[in-house]
Amino acid sequence: MPKLTKDELFNHLWRSADILRGSIDSSDYKIYIFGFLFLKRLSDRFEEEVRECIKQGLTAETAYSDPDEHEFFVPERGRWSQIQKLTTSIGDHLNKACAAIEDANPSMQGVLINVDFNSESRLGDEKNKEKVLSLLIRHFSYLDLSNTSLSEPDLLGRAYEKLIEWFADDAGKKGGEFYTPHPVVKLIVELLNPQPAMRISDPTCGSGGMLIESARHVADIEGKRLGQPINVTLHGQEKNLGTWAIAKMNLLLHGLRDARIEKGDTIRNPRLLDGDGNLLVYDRVIANPPFSLDSWGADDVSSDVEKQGHNRFIYGVPPKNMGDLAFVQHMVATLNTNGVCGVVMPHGVLFRGAGDGRIREGMLKADLFEAIIGLPENLFAGTGIPATVLILNKAKLPERKGKVLFIHAAKELVERPKKNVLGDGNIRRIVDAFRAWKEEDRFSRVVELKEIAENDFNLNISRYIDTLEPEAPIDVKRELEKLRKAELARDGAVARMNALLEEMGYVE
Repeated sequence: MPKLTKDELFNHLWRSADILRGSIDSSDYKIYIFGFLFLKRLSDRFEEEVRECIKQGLTAETAYSDPDEHEFFVPERGRWSQIQKLTTSIGDHLNKACAAIEDANPSMQGVLINVDFNSESRLGDEKNKEKVLSLLIRHFSYLDLSNTSLSEPDLLGRAYEKLIEWFADDAGKKGGEFYTPHPVVKLIVELLNPQPAMRISDPTCGSGGMLIESARHVADIEGKRLGQPINVTLHGQEKNLGTWAIAKMNLLLHGLRDARIEKGDTIRNPRLLDGDGNLLVYDRVIANPPFSLDSWGADDVSSDVEKQGHNRFIYGVPPKNMGDLAFVQHMVATLNTNGVCGVVMPHGVLFRGAGDGRIREGMLKADLFEAIIGLPENLFAGTGIPATVLILNKAKLPERKGKVLFIHAAKELVERPKKNVLGDGNIRRIVDAFRAWKEEDRFSRVVELKEIAENDFNLNISRYIDTLEPEAPIDVKRELEKLRKAELARDGAVARMNALLEEMGYVE
């Protein structure tokens, strides 16, 4: 029997959006498509495990009822064979099925229950709700999502990533809140180069893409694929409950069931803590926090920095209406003594004065900045502004101490109609320059901290690299020849015009 290919699965999932189109708001598509995909995958894998147990000699009764025989146990009401039979009160039955699955699997707590299949505000009145849900059940019934039916082990994870990308594009500005374009994620992971046995954190993890790419990088080093056991610890935190649920599903579909993803506001209520209530520390921290967040929590942390801030804001509390360096300082505080951080930031953090300026000066004097990379414009959903990647290192190599590498990568892009992307060649050029710590005219330059101090600790890339396009040299001889030809043509035209005017009697 032919296996399900990536294109077939992508097309099937995209057609599920056609069922929802015109019936519910497009911003809610992802909630229900993700929910049905997850339910179908859980059920198909459960049935596959039952067949494997029976082949090994277990009775069907034991195979269906013993949770110890399954990666995730699916109670009877959550199995697709039962879901297919639903004809009335479908939303209510689906909600109860999700609750039963969560009760049987503590690691899924809060993931499926977040998908309200009985919501009138999203799915409309009872008639519309029943119609949409029954069509989706029938549509997903055509898919077999058991392991043996998939053409590649990470097919479900890849499909989930693709869905997240589609819906981020559709959501515009809001899409940027939960999704970072995969090429940007890949660039930062390559720069951080996480290794097996490392602890990795994303304190604003969105849909989990940065943690998954980090795991994929480690898996490649170990000669494995996602879905196989990988020697890496993944932690994250996400404020938006709907996005938190997406992240949990995303990680589970990639086989990363041991990842710890906490709910809550990272600044006001950090949840990645040890048993004594102290911040956990990591080998690598990676993030794309919300840009220039207003009301980020300055009042909550400035009243008692030591207690409320977990000693995070040692370089200063950022302005109330500009939270960028609050997230950066949180990330630095969660690095271990050899830790490295990669974070996407707006360019303003490089040159803003006042509070941000004092924080930046303090971090530079502490020699935390290793590299500053200016990205092209129009890479992110909902915004055309260019961003920058900061690499912060608590254990810089001896030859890198007291220096910062600037990389002007604003021209490293592949133009697309809706938004630009970083191509593989663009990523490789940036990563090679960083790893080699090399200088290249108009692209990269190593700058001493002394020079940065002379510039009042301003890190604007154009202060250290000539970012203006060079003017093409002028070939004087060729330009004079062109001028002479133009003059001859002009003289010829004047002569012809005078001749015509004389012929017509206007010139004596």
